[in-house]
Amino acid sequence: MENLVIYIISDSLGETGEQVARASIGQFNINNYEMRKYPYVLDVNFLDEILNEAKNENSIVVYTLVDLELANYVAKFCENNKIPSIDLVSPLLKSISLRTNLKPLREPGTIRKLDEKYFKRVEAIEFAVKYDDGKDPRGLVKSDLVLIGISRTSKTPLSMYLANKNIKVANVPLVPEVPVPKELFEIPSKKIIGLTNTPEKLNEIRQERLKSLGLSSNANYATMERILEEIEYAEKIMKKIGCPIIDVSNKAIEETAGLIINIMKENGLRVYKGFLNS
Repeated sequence: MENLVIYIISDSLGETGEQVARASIGQFNINNYEMRKYPYVLDVNFLDEILNEAKNENSIVVYTLVDLELANYVAKFCENNKIPSIDLVSPLLKSISLRTNLKPLREPGTIRKLDEKYFKRVEAIEFAVKYDDGKDPRGLVKSDLVLIGISRTSKTPLSMYLANKNIKVANVPLVPEVPVPKELFEIPSKKIIGLTNTPEKLNEIRQERLKSLGLSSNANYATMERILEEIEYAEKIMKKIGCPIIDVSNKAIEETAGLIINIMKENGLRVYKGFLNS
């Protein structure tokens, strides 16, 4: 049997066409075949070169082209030259359009864009974990945003929530006995947001925290005197930096995150639109 050549033509990576072709060829006892993959085919001239090569061989054309002009060109060329061809995209797009009454975007590479979106989110989450709780002050310079505040002001939950919006967040705890990292004063104040809470709420939260750890609720960490000292210390630092301050006492994480994103926009900081509703 003459060697079979399967042409895989795509306006993206061509992985879908390749996987379908390999799954299909696996159903036959064929050894003399080859696959030629042509990714990122975005113009008719390039497409024409590929198809003219295919017409001179014992070929099959498999294509995943969302551009209607290119898809129609392949269909017509293959029909005129009696080349078996399979359009893996258009029939499904038509079916989805029929059921939803929506028109397809016909934009190449949308799957790849989704992948990029996913990996950017993962990168932001890994960043938040790496630079949580002041672990490494070097992360402050690399961050999109820095959250500062005393213990139990939702720094970590907010960092993770914002990371899921593709915002790289570092956070720094403010403790009277621990020097503030010098990097905090080396970055623009508009990149910093201070978080605070009411003494009563902090007292309640900290006592519950101690109980969950099996410690006495009378420990200095949860006393009103200690809490007031920490709040006063934190406020001095925040005023020195000149950053906005948000009271998180009666706010859900989502609400506080919304306020932070609005402040970032007002300060001209980059906010990734494609992730705000994800």
